[in-house]
Formats: sequence, C-alpha cells, structure tokens
Amino acid sequence: MTDYLVQHRARFVAELQELVRFPSISAQPDHDGDVRACAQWLAEHLRSLGLKTVIHRTAAHPIITARAAGPRGAPTVLIYGHYDVQPPEPLEVWRTPPFGAVVQDGKLYGRGASDNKGQFFAHVKAVESFQAELPVGVIFLLEGEEETGSASLVELLSSHARQLRADYVVISDSGMYSARHPALTYATRGVVALEVRVDGPDRDLHSGVFGGSVANPAQVLAQLLADCMNAAGRVTVPGFYGGVRPLAAWERRAWRKLPFNERAYQRFLGVPALAGEAGYSVLERRWARPTFEINGLTAGYQGVGGKTIIPAWASAKITCRIVPDQRPAAVAAAVARHLRRSCPPTVRLTITEGHHAPPFLTNPDTAGGRAAQEALAEAFGRPVVLVREGGTLPVLEMFQRQLGGEVLLVGLGLPDDNWHSPNEKFDLANFEAGIAMSRALLRKLGVARRRAIR
Repeated sequence: MTDYLVQHRARFVAELQELVRFPSISAQPDHDGDVRACAQWLAEHLRSLGLKTVIHRTAAHPIITARAAGPRGAPTVLIYGHYDVQPPEPLEVWRTPPFGAVVQDGKLYGRGASDNKGQFFAHVKAVESFQAELPVGVIFLLEGEEETGSASLVELLSSHARQLRADYVVISDSGMYSARHPALTYATRGVVALEVRVDGPDRDLHSGVFGGSVANPAQVLAQLLADCMNAAGRVTVPGFYGGVRPLAAWERRAWRKLPFNERAYQRFLGVPALAGEAGYSVLERRWARPTFEINGLTAGYQGVGGKTIIPAWASAKITCRIVPDQRPAAVAAAVARHLRRSCPPTVRLTITEGHHAPPFLTNPDTAGGRAAQEALAEAFGRPVVLVREGGTLPVLEMFQRQLGGEVLLVGLGLPDDNWHSPNEKFDLANFEAGIAMSRALLRKLGVARRRAIR
C-alpha cells in the first residue's frame, strides 16, 4: 500500500459513498434524471483526475469514456464498469436506506455498492494514485445500461471500435470465491429473456358462474411452465441442451478441491434443501450448466382478501442461463417452439423476446491471465483460484470480438454482497485491496506486454 493510498483512504470512501447515493436505476424511467446525474458526476470526477473524458449521449443512458496516456510503446488497458443499478425493491426488507450509502462494521451498504460502483471505482482510485506516472495507457468505459441489456453500448462499440481497441480489457464485475479465495473468472453464462402471456376471456369472469366452461389462463400458464422441467431438475424443452460444451477434466478436478460446504450454503440461502440438475455438483450447476428460471408470475387478483374470478390473462417472465457453446437465438427459439406446441387452443399465447447475451469463455493461462493472478495474490495475500461465474456480463463477447484485447475478470465482490437483493453491501477491505490489486495489475500488464514484444 503506497503512502498516497494510506493518506487518501478516507476521501476515497467518502467519494464512493457519494457515488452510491445516486439512485441510477436504469430500468425505471422515473429515474432517468438520476442516471444522467450520476453520469455527470462520474465525468466530472474523471476530468478532475486529468483524464480526457467524453460523455456519449445515446437513445437511453449516457456512456462515459475517459483516457490517460501511458509511456511510449506501452500497452493500452481498457477498464470497463457500469454505474447503473438494479431496482432496490422490496424496500421494507432493507435495514438501511437503499441509497443511503451507510458505513457499518467496515462495510458500505447501498444498492450498487458492490454491483458495480465500488468495484470499478477501485480502478479509478488506482489510476489516480499513479499521479500521471501510469505504466500503461488507460481507457475507462463506463455504461448506464448493463442491468437492462447494454443496447447503447452495442451501438457505441460498433461505431467506436477502432478508438476503443486495447491490448487488455479489465473488468471487476464478478466476485471472489470467498473472502479467503481471490479469483480469476475465465467464463460466464449467457442469458435469454422471454415474457410469456396467456389470454383467455376478454374480461375477468365470476368463477362460480363461468367456472368449468372456459380455460383458466393462470392454470394453463402454470401447466405450460411446469412442462418445461422435470422432477430431476432437467429442462425438458427439446433441443435445449444442443451445443452445451462438457466440462474439461481439469475443471472438475480443480472445482472438487475448492472448499464448499453444502449445509452452510443451504443455511446461507435460507432454503430447506438444495435442488438442481441430477448428476452434477452444486458448483457445476451454478457455473457450467444451463437453467430455465421463472423470474416473475402475474395473474388474477392480488389485493387484500379473496376475489373469486377466472382471470382474463396471466403472464410470466422467464430467463434461461446458457453456457458455452449454446447460442441465445437457438435457445429462445427452442423454448418458444415448445410452449406453442404445448399450448391448448382454448387460450391465446403471446411470447415476447427480451434481451439476449451469449456465454463467454477464455483461457486463464496466458500472459495477461498470469499477471492478473499474480496481482490478486499480492493484494489479497492468498492463493488465487480459477472459477466460472453463473451470472451474465452481456458485453464480454463483444469486447473479445470487437476490441481485440485479452479479457481479464478480476472480481472484488463477495458471495454475501447481496447483488440484486436487499441490503447490498461492499466490504471496504475489498475496496482497499482492489485498489492495490489494480495498481499491481497495471504494472504487470506493462511488463507482460514488453516481454511479449521481445
């Protein structure tokens, strides 16, 4: 830890609190002004550090790029992050205000504290700490639509790929395996989102007067969804598993060595028992197997007390997590085809596709991958493990394809950070170690590039 980092530690935390207080919820139009205000704050902050900063206006939320030059001939490192956050609901479960940025017991609580403001801000502070003596060129790319599919970033990458090309792409939007196990993530699952709606009568009907003579949309939808998975946890949609790449032998061996207590995991989740696809371990199910998940169900009367109706319609939000080498379009088509074939003629079925993102896989045993592992080990003082991530980072495949650089996922989050859940937090010890890790990584990437050139 440099003197600069020690001297400015309190200011770094105060600035992160200020950033977390913006309710930059990209999915809710009522917060569009808050998203823009957050982008403006970030741009001004990056300019104050001497970075050449541009706010790119889009059809939705702004994208920020900020640049700092390195020594002549040094590689360029693009650092990605997102300043938009998930909605905080249910609000009544939060123990502190979701945008209060409260510090308690060495942890910063607030929506976006870990996903993703605290993680990318650690890199911002690392770049600041070099004080114009960067060992590499740096480009920050910060977007405001990651939580809603990154549509504007897709367009920006298409039009600005040449300006954003980098030797390395560094991302901290994933997690450590545990507080004792820093991790380099070399793969993520992709996602396919669908919304399914079943319409029956043209209005809600009295269930006594009309029950038994018309199909109930809620019951039909429940049956359709139940028909997509069997009791063994396997998705029954024909063609769903097409293209799934089997785990490599080294991966299974390495994952078996990771400390994992199923009972502790069960208690952490608050469930009476674990579930999932038969024949696979819990880690394999989370990291390397595709899933079919119902994210939301809406049908009928939801108010206080009873209301005896046959609802006019019912809907469900679905996501499928997919793995290498599945294709999002093929999975979406398979699910839609299965639902349409199973739907009875007594109702009308509408399927609307949402956002898609492909899975991501890279080789962790490269010059950049080894540099990342060394930097993580130095900063956290512990050996590094190689993991996959069950979640989705929509931009990874685009970065790999359009920017040309090696993608390095060096997550700083912890399993109990409550991403997308109430009481999200970020351990300030990880914020501090993350700054040190970023400093070490930028130095090592400069050296790795020079060695490769020779």
